[in-house]
Amino acid sequence: MTDPAKKTDELVGTEQPFVAHLIELRDRLLRAVYGIAAVLAVLLFYPGPSQLYDLLAMPLVKALPEGSRMIAVGVVSPFLVPIKVSVLAAIGLALPWILYQIWAFVAPGLYKHEKKLVLPLVAASTILFYMGAAFCYFFVFGQAFPAIQRMAPISVAVSPDIEAYLDFVITMFIAFGVAFEVPIVVVILARMGIVTVAQLKSFRAYFVVGAAAVAGLVTPPDPVSMIALLVPMVLLYEVGIFAAQIFIKHTAAPDDAADAAKAQ
Repeated sequence: MTDPAKKTDELVGTEQPFVAHLIELRDRLLRAVYGIAAVLAVLLFYPGPSQLYDLLAMPLVKALPEGSRMIAVGVVSPFLVPIKVSVLAAIGLALPWILYQIWAFVAPGLYKHEKKLVLPLVAASTILFYMGAAFCYFFVFGQAFPAIQRMAPISVAVSPDIEAYLDFVITMFIAFGVAFEVPIVVVILARMGIVTVAQLKSFRAYFVVGAAAVAGLVTPPDPVSMIALLVPMVLLYEVGIFAAQIFIKHTAAPDDAADAAKAQ
């Protein structure tokens, strides 16, 4: 007699040997690396490492006192730092391709309702990370760097090191990119049943306090930068609550959906 559970299992018959999974994983990783290499080759040719660094440094250079320039403390820093920027830019631009390779590897092992949850979250998290980094570069840097320069003593010659600046920018991009992932975290917590939507709504005040503490820690020491991170995080928390209700409704497992329908 056929097991009715196996009859309805979408993944029955799709199993592959462990070695086949390893080979596919290797192929997917190689494709991801090839994608990064292709983008890097283009960036090295145009606009070029030096131009990429100049673009990255533009918000700070604009805020420096007239006649001031950035400096390179290390002997090989003028060469290595722009190359690092090119590599990081290539990884950032190739991120959708990298995530697609990850998705193509794991998707065959997911049920339909799981795909409905994972794919939108992966796409949304990528877009939100880009938005966070772009918001940091175009708005926060433009407000923070002039404010920092105004705080500098007159007796101090401001000439930032190019490698220290790169480390600072990477930290800020990651901080804002991760901060913009708030809706994804909220949706995952609610979908996994760790918290309910009602609890998320009741946690608003606590989240604002926590977000203010995080903003104060990761942003430059000026109120504009802190508020610039705090406000989006609070708004994105509300977006996450709204999105969680939709995801819980449309990504429930068939058995859960049937039970919910019976309960009604």
